Amino acid sequence: MSSDYYETLEINRDATDADIKKAYRRLALKFHPSSNREPGSSETFVQLGEAYDVLSDPRKKATYDKFGEEGLKGGVPAEFGSGGAWSSKYVYHGNPDKTFRQFFGGDNPFADFYTNDAPMQLGGLQPGVVKTQDSPIERDIHLSLDDLFHGCTKKIKISRRVMNEDGNASSIKDKILTINVKPGWKEGTRIVFSKEGDQGPNSIPADIVFIVRQKSHPMFVRQQDDLMYKVEISLEMALTGFSVDVQTLDGRLLRIPINDIVHPTYRKVLTGEGMPLSQDPSQRGDLIITFDVQFPEKLSAERKQLIKQALAFKC
Repeated sequence: MSSDYYETLEINRDATDADIKKAYRRLALKFHPSSNREPGSSETFVQLGEAYDVLSDPRKKATYDKFGEEGLKGGVPAEFGSGGAWSSKYVYHGNPDKTFRQFFGGDNPFADFYTNDAPMQLGGLQPGVVKTQDSPIERDIHLSLDDLFHGCTKKIKISRRVMNEDGNASSIKDKILTINVKPGWKEGTRIVFSKEGDQGPNSIPADIVFIVRQKSHPMFVRQQDDLMYKVEISLEMALTGFSVDVQTLDGRLLRIPINDIVHPTYRKVLTGEGMPLSQDPSQRGDLIITFDVQFPEKLSAERKQLIKQALAFKC
């Protein structure tokens, strides 16, 4: 169901960050299920949590203000995104108690006013500040087979929320993350940047995780540490022999003679000509050449007779 986050928090669209915090504090205390048993209070508490989660985050708020709820939850249009890297769809985690705890620094909203006397309680909630780390932020990084063969360095710019020195306000700042791609890395390799996510007053920044996705290659297909190379040959070549030229990823030209009869399951294995092993790049997998024998579509009677004569031998 569509909702207006500003209406939910009972504030105007020009509300400041302080106004947003003040409104959430007042309404969250009013509608918290432990102190409000009226019908609908739990639903309102959830709506308040989502509204604050969006409007307290400068990046989410800016997206919502410009594109509305549809743009926020459906994803920013490609022409407005920054390379598509940070325009993912917003989904509220659905736990308003988590939002409540992060805002108040614990279950007890009066924790800031503790004295040596017994602390005030909100319903059955318990005091204490327990910082929890946000869930990891995962993004794919697409690398070519050449990148994964030789290794390379990739620099990725991210934008994240950083707490100001006063510990209350925050701002969006850019940061460059450097990924040193090692020779032999495989599809699915995970590169973790610890605690580089958005900063918050009462939470531990999330880890940013990049997951390697390998781009397709026009010549080779990778299978773990091996490289597969398919060659189309004629029936004549399969029966009489030929040679195969292969341009390797490190720039060498291999000329491989094939003197065997090439049957459907025949493979030529070149040991040590595959991908580097990530744990020891001085070692490499194999280059495996497979063959696709092209049969003629038609044969004249004369040619069929010649083939019969040529193949009429005893093993």
